[in-house]
Amino acid sequence: MVTVLQNVMNWLPLGLPAFIFVITFVVGIHELGHFLVARAFGVGVETFSIGFGKEIFGWTDRKGTRWKVSWLPIGGYVKFLGDEDAASTPDRERLSRMNAEERSHTLPFKPLGQRALVAAAGPAANFLLAIVVFTLLFTFFGAKALSTYVGSVTPNSPAAAAGIKAGDKITAVNHKPVRLFAELYGVIGDSDGKPLAVSIDRNGKAMTLNVTPRLIVSKDIYGTPVKTVAIGVGLGPDSPANTVYIPVPLLQAPVAAAAQTWGIVDMTFTYLWRIVSHHADASQLGGPIGMAQMAKSAASHGPYELVYLLAFISVSIGLINLFPIPLLDGGHLLYYGCEAVLGRPLGERTQDLGFRLGLALVLGLMIFATWNDLVR
Repeated sequence: MVTVLQNVMNWLPLGLPAFIFVITFVVGIHELGHFLVARAFGVGVETFSIGFGKEIFGWTDRKGTRWKVSWLPIGGYVKFLGDEDAASTPDRERLSRMNAEERSHTLPFKPLGQRALVAAAGPAANFLLAIVVFTLLFTFFGAKALSTYVGSVTPNSPAAAAGIKAGDKITAVNHKPVRLFAELYGVIGDSDGKPLAVSIDRNGKAMTLNVTPRLIVSKDIYGTPVKTVAIGVGLGPDSPANTVYIPVPLLQAPVAAAAQTWGIVDMTFTYLWRIVSHHADASQLGGPIGMAQMAKSAASHGPYELVYLLAFISVSIGLINLFPIPLLDGGHLLYYGCEAVLGRPLGERTQDLGFRLGLALVLGLMIFATWNDLVR
């Protein structure tokens, strides 16, 4: 218990503001996407809240929307005219009492296409935010990559046998300079197991060691054991001394940003598919505690890392919200898809049951992810 309290106290000064900043900004942009598209289609918006719970301060605009900041700053919501709660559940009793003019400004009485666009606008705003942020980072700083410092050496590996140690910096392979760890992986992987002359820098002293790569079993980023031709060295620490920023031409920055965003989406889907197909361990799934720890770590490494994490989480939140689970935006889109096929909305009882199941599923996933965080 003492250790847990110490960890919490160590996290609070930097981790709490970093976590609040990332979550509030990302969720705020998500809700702003819903808000802007709804407003464009004439949907009345009663509340735009940053955070949950009791209002700290706020104001009401000329269209009657209450903009407020609330006490629990871990997200936010938009409450449309005719909604029962922050989850956009229609208040059917209230809707039934409205006249035709009032109903014309509620989301349930808008055309199907407009309702679908309002639901999709939140995730779309998250993806757009990520692309903009990555573009700015690549334009002004470059694309971050890790240098060739050795962080760890696998026991009984070719690197260990050759005398390579943690803290060494690999400078060349077969007299060809290498600058990035990714380049090193590529050169070793293409070696076909032939002996390599690996040049290293050890505390300012240059030396060359002969290393013969071989098949080594290691875990990939998804936690799946894989066999690769390697020498048995791991990434070095994520520190300024081990960081390289690769310049990205101005006109290529948006393309690289879009590719980075898609890479996060692809990595997420690949991991989920591997879990479903029993080729990956679900213990890698993280929850709020893991996100809070990442926020502290990113903030401690500087603004680049924190802003990069903001973009990464923005993609993740946008993607998660597109999952076809009632309660999420993807669940609304699922209902609208059924309505398009059937020619009528799903029955109230079916929708209510779906929302209850969706709530149970979301809570279950949150508990599971939080348990993973605690175990780690």
